[in-house]
Amino acid sequence: MQIDFHHAVTYVAARCAGFSHAEADVVAYAAQYVDDATSSGVVCFDNRAMYSRISSAHKMLDPLNLSDPENHLTWLPFHFLPGNGQVAAGSNPEGTFIEKIVCRPDSPIAQEMVALALTDSGKPFGLHRLGIAMHVYADTWAHQGFAGVLHHVNDVDDAHDVGGSGVFGVLSGFLSDILDDSVPPIGHGRAGVLPDMPFLIWEYRNGMGQVVHRDNPTDYMSAAQALCRAMQRYRKVTPNGLSAEDAALIRHLITSVKDQDGDKRHAVWLDAIANGVSAGGSRTAFSWGKATLSYADDGHNSWKAQALGTSIDMPVHPYKQDFLSSNWKLFHDALQAHRLAVLHDILPKYGICAA
Repeated sequence: MQIDFHHAVTYVAARCAGFSHAEADVVAYAAQYVDDATSSGVVCFDNRAMYSRISSAHKMLDPLNLSDPENHLTWLPFHFLPGNGQVAAGSNPEGTFIEKIVCRPDSPIAQEMVALALTDSGKPFGLHRLGIAMHVYADTWAHQGFAGVLHHVNDVDDAHDVGGSGVFGVLSGFLSDILDDSVPPIGHGRAGVLPDMPFLIWEYRNGMGQVVHRDNPTDYMSAAQALCRAMQRYRKVTPNGLSAEDAALIRHLITSVKDQDGDKRHAVWLDAIANGVSAGGSRTAFSWGKATLSYADDGHNSWKAQALGTSIDMPVHPYKQDFLSSNWKLFHDALQAHRLAVLHDILPKYGICAA
């Protein structure tokens, strides 16, 4: 998934769950920032204070993607949560160990990950932890069938559009062949952006020789409903999910905004959030009304710049008195809590040992 879902749809689902604009803004920013927090290491301040952070993503061509330990620390807990073949703790799916690692939608591991994140609701980083969990949870639908390790299960052959979107047309198989030769088989790298386009219905043959049918619109709607229910549980209200009216507006945007560029789709979502969803010559607002929403992963409007004075890493940063309560610091606190919980509390119960 890309910024249109992780930021905009997460925000919409949070508002539908009853969060205020300010709360939903934090949750949605944290959900998207999981993809943008690519720096790690110690931040040093001019008063000799220090803060150690971890990253939750690597850039596509980062050589760290070829490191198994780094894949275990980044891709497994934050993007390709192991699914254990959809069976409960103490059980093993049929096949080899890789079947335990492959990501599966709304798996028992995913449900336990969400439940554990909700227990942090009273902490300063509670909303940030929720946003991170919502990113990982949503990705279990988009990233299903792929694993966050280097393995031939992630091979993609004969990928093609079967839903008539017209986005790739006859080029889809050709593009897949190019990716197959140039991208290491980690995650959905060899599928390119095919899992990331909400409107796409497609098929491919994986590294096990299986033909896989993917219906992104159905998967994305399932993810949106699940996010709303999870966030309603966070708020301790009945998890009824999206109303029929809000679900219809979300589905309309998911299926009608057919652009390969996630940033362009995101712009349409931001307009819909601010002005209502355009359909049939009129605009219909979501049940909670309208709001102005934005996102900046760097620059002076970013969480990082607000906390450190700049979004550029420097040898020494000026220490600000509100650093400890800044969104950037709380997000990184939540990242560490999430990774520790997934790798050390949850996965071992399923017989999965990750770095």
